Amino acid sequence: MASEQPQSQAAAAADSPEVEQITYDMRELLQKSGELTLDEKFALCRSVGEECIQEAELRRLLEKKPHIVAYDGFEPSGRMHIAQGVLKALNVNKLTKCGITFKFWVADWFAQMNNKMGGDLAKIQVVGRYLVEIWKAVGMNMEGVEFLSCSEEINKRPAEYWSLVMDIARRSNLKRVMRCTQIMGRNEDDDLSAAQIFYPVMQAADIFFLKADICQLGMDQRKVNMLAREYCDDCRPKRLKPVILSHAMLPGLLEGQEKMSKSDPNSAIFMEDSEAEVKTKIKKAYCPPLQIASNPCVAYVQHIVLPWFNKFDVERTEANGGNKSYSSYEELTADYESGALHPSDLKPALVKQLNAILQPVRDHFEQNAEAKALLKQVKSFKVTK
Repeated sequence: MASEQPQSQAAAAADSPEVEQITYDMRELLQKSGELTLDEKFALCRSVGEECIQEAELRRLLEKKPHIVAYDGFEPSGRMHIAQGVLKALNVNKLTKCGITFKFWVADWFAQMNNKMGGDLAKIQVVGRYLVEIWKAVGMNMEGVEFLSCSEEINKRPAEYWSLVMDIARRSNLKRVMRCTQIMGRNEDDDLSAAQIFYPVMQAADIFFLKADICQLGMDQRKVNMLAREYCDDCRPKRLKPVILSHAMLPGLLEGQEKMSKSDPNSAIFMEDSEAEVKTKIKKAYCPPLQIASNPCVAYVQHIVLPWFNKFDVERTEANGGNKSYSSYEELTADYESGALHPSDLKPALVKQLNAILQPVRDHFEQNAEAKALLKQVKSFKVTK
């Protein structure tokens, strides 16, 4: 359950006026003791998403509803890359800080339908347990977080779930559903199994089954979240539309890779990569000088390092400009596009700070016997697309 839309398209999808945003230091809000104000909660939640549909609805939720549920579903399909690990931990911590309950939908049946791990449900469930261990180790605040197994929860309330699936399927035409197949890394013209065609309908049903108020998934899941909102319009009685809070997608590390791939170990930093592996991958990563667009190293600084540390420290000789600490993405991009910051200085700094983030995860999988055994199993599994 894991192609970004251009911002102009995202704006066109809006069906209510956007709320005026107030700027805060997000790290200060996360560290603040005591209750956040409504404006602070809105700013913290909104900072999670590259896109929000709709901002007015999000603010209304925060103002009016005492118990808000956000959800994300993930296929246990292999090792966890840094976006799924660190970026998701950052986002969850922001939402739970606002008093929101976050439900992780451990989508084992979906991974099986999508032929991950060769469709072996037992292996898929092992991977699911490994992913949870990583989030615990990297610093996700587990207060207000629930992990729910798809196969277990559906079997507890089958009549409720399958009635939802049938109703969404009945009210959605096949062409609309087929356009959603990209959510599972497929295309409309792929040779899809019947299970894969049914996948988007079931994912839309998950939102209502989990009673989610907020869909907090990546931009690549946008189409199915919009399908769920469209279904609400057709329901009798109408359902409340979920707010869609979509985070940005990190590109792959190599030239021309729009997104990371678990089947290509060189396309991403993985959460338990060694220090040497991180250094080698970043050294080989595409990082053209003066260019911000399609530059994965700059994207890692923007979405991983700056939100985590609230700064990006570059160490270099006085002849090359001396040490500098960047506190904003705008400051960094200005230097990079002008040539004041060179890839040969950015890359070592990125390696050092990524390794600092990942060290607690390495320690956990080395020192905790159960986690170590899980990782060994996962590494032995063949990743299937």
